[in-house]
Amino acid sequence: MLTAARTLNRDEIAARIPHDGAMCLLESVVAWDAERIRCTATSHLAADNPLRFKDRLASVCGIEYAAQVMATHGALVGTEHGQRPRAGLLTSVRGVDIFVDRLDGLDAPLDIEAERIGGDENTVLYRFSVQCAGRPLLSGRAAVILDAGQSAGFTAPGLTAQ
Repeated sequence: MLTAARTLNRDEIAARIPHDGAMCLLESVVAWDAERIRCTATSHLAADNPLRFKDRLASVCGIEYAAQVMATHGALVGTEHGQRPRAGLLTSVRGVDIFVDRLDGLDAPLDIEAERIGGDENTVLYRFSVQCAGRPLLSGRAAVILDAGQSAGFTAPGLTAQ
């Protein structure tokens, strides 16, 4: 069961992940522990959402919401253990089930959850789900490689993960 550790607002989330301005899609961290995190978002309703295309926000964009939740989780867990946040690169998504066509037509906040289901010091595997008012929108699994760009001499944009 998730513990309601200190919740975070949008500005506190943006300070921990490499997304700011309109690209920080999350509104709050509701609860988290070493393995799981739950966040909310209302940016799917914003006309200036940077993921909109032709005035639509496709349901597949929910993967980016989940990726930001995973990045936030990694930053929180790492900080709790006295570690620097590690840059992460989302390398694959698998088993994605999509139950709606669009996110922008929903009239309630998104509820995004991620659970660390495996990994080691260089990779992390998460299961994620996105819901709205209890209605499943999409779910799947994601793999993240940590500090992938450092050995190649560049900094990879994307996730900060534990």
